[in-house]
Amino acid sequence: MAVSNALTISPKKLRTDLYSYSNQDNTKTPLVISVLASLIDRTLTRNQRINRLASPASPTSGRSGKTQIFDCREIPDMTIQSYLERIFRYTKAGPSVYVVAYVYIDRFCQLNPGFRISLANVHRLLITTIMIASKYVEDLNYRNSYFAKVGGLETEDLNRLELEFLFSVGFKLHVNVSVFESYCCHLEREVSFGGGYQIEKALRCAEEIKSRQMIVQDPKHHHHHQLARVLL
Repeated sequence: MAVSNALTISPKKLRTDLYSYSNQDNTKTPLVISVLASLIDRTLTRNQRINRLASPASPTSGRSGKTQIFDCREIPDMTIQSYLERIFRYTKAGPSVYVVAYVYIDRFCQLNPGFRISLANVHRLLITTIMIASKYVEDLNYRNSYFAKVGGLETEDLNRLELEFLFSVGFKLHVNVSVFESYCCHLEREVSFGGGYQIEKALRCAEEIKSRQMIVQDPKHHHHHQLARVLL
């Protein structure tokens, strides 16, 4: 039987988590992950509704063939929440990385108006933007090959996604303080909508739990740990 835990997140809690998060105590999943997952889930629902109402030719009209590189071969059987938690579990990227990744996703969508976030492309878009944001924000980073294993991709595929994304946004990766703050405020509004936001934390899918374990090198802590394998 499926079980879920309801986590009440207030704007104040989110802001404290965003600005007071300590890398020394990074075992707790940042609250921004649940908020971002909720926001993306609502975007997916809205886009699915738009596609159902649109004519058969509309969903792909104006869509660049280049952005189709983000489409998975098969839609992953993993929720956005679980995928983001997986990325955090193996990379320990701080909350600011996810906010900057959110900025990058928004820029990408604005510069590619024919592109819509969907179940087919959201996972690849997330791992790509989080990896790029981590390089922008963090002092120490993992190699692309490690992010690829975390995200369920071949290294060559993630390299191509990174290049395509960078060219698609014109290498505009700078996020100044005012932009960062505005996106934090947007996430806070997502939380405060309806007076306190109930985030449903689903259990990780059985495939992830039962999947074959791989031994990889952890460059941040200089020890080996097991990395559950996923495929996109």
